[in-house]
Amino acid sequence: MFCSKLRATAGRLGIDLAFARSLEAIQAQARSAVPALVIFDLDSAGCQPLAAIAAMKADPELAGIPTLGFVSHVRTDLIQAAQQAGADEVLPRSAFTAQLPEILERGR
Repeated sequence: MFCSKLRATAGRLGIDLAFARSLEAIQAQARSAVPALVIFDLDSAGCQPLAAIAAMKADPELAGIPTLGFVSHVRTDLIQAAQQAGADEVLPRSAFTAQLPEILERGR
């Protein structure tokens, strides 16, 4: 659901998005495209968001790319873990959804 919402919002704003679903794909796309922002669904265990954030922040080539994670506000464990992994910003899912156009514009 969030992928379609991201795509629709980005399309209205004329912003290109790329999606990656594994740690390796995230790193490869970040190296090749040098995105203005990498957004992580912290509830998505399949792409290992915490490991991906930590790996990006430990890599001098990727460390400067801003990262934003979103998660249910009740998942304080994931919020803290993402912050410890080095996420630049962590938002509750509701705030992420409400601010999505502004977030995507920031990452332009």
